[in-house]
Amino acid sequence: MINITNLHKSYQMGGNSLHVLKGIDLKINEGELVAIMGSSGSGKSTLLNIIGMLDNYESGSYDLDSIPIKDLDETKAAKYRNKFLGFVFQSFNLINYKTAVENVALPLYYQGMGSKERQEIAHEYLKKVGLSKWAGHLPSELSGGQKQRVAIARALASQPKVLLADEPTGALDSQTSEEVMSLIKKINNEGKTILVVTHEHEIANMCNRIITLKDGVIITDINTQK
Repeated sequence: MINITNLHKSYQMGGNSLHVLKGIDLKINEGELVAIMGSSGSGKSTLLNIIGMLDNYESGSYDLDSIPIKDLDETKAAKYRNKFLGFVFQSFNLINYKTAVENVALPLYYQGMGSKERQEIAHEYLKKVGLSKWAGHLPSELSGGQKQRVAIARALASQPKVLLADEPTGALDSQTSEEVMSLIKKINNEGKTILVVTHEHEIANMCNRIITLKDGVIITDINTQK
């Protein structure tokens, strides 16, 4: 599903070059639930951005579902993102003036889907995350956990191959975090490939595999399945 070999990424900082990823080798199979951990500056966000086609890399290779991902222009990157990826963010990224069901339907609008079909699919995914009764509510009328459920429904609505979750529980209390991770595990059990970037060990331990980065290299890759 995801195959990364000898991946390098640097950023220019004034006259200096900051080497952020230093030869990453990573293979993630279809249906895995993987946590990516590491302290600030370890390279985990850069790695997620490259996997999410939000950033390029200098050297090495990255294949997603057997398609080489390299030097994409924004049009092609957007096309591949819509086809392959769903995103869940710490800050939810919901549109405040749109209802829950309208937020979930948004990626389908960008895919050119008709209004009736969009609505039907959006309602189906809100039901999947247990929020059918909240379909007509604005984000301001939802709790943090409900907002994240809407964000997860939105990410799933376009039926991506891979779900990328960047600190999905970072803005939530511990009980709500556990509920959101239980939902993510349920979605994974249905066969979805999911990557979770987190700094919380409790969250990582709910995943089936934990990859830890430090100073731009993978230092541990542990399968937690008993």
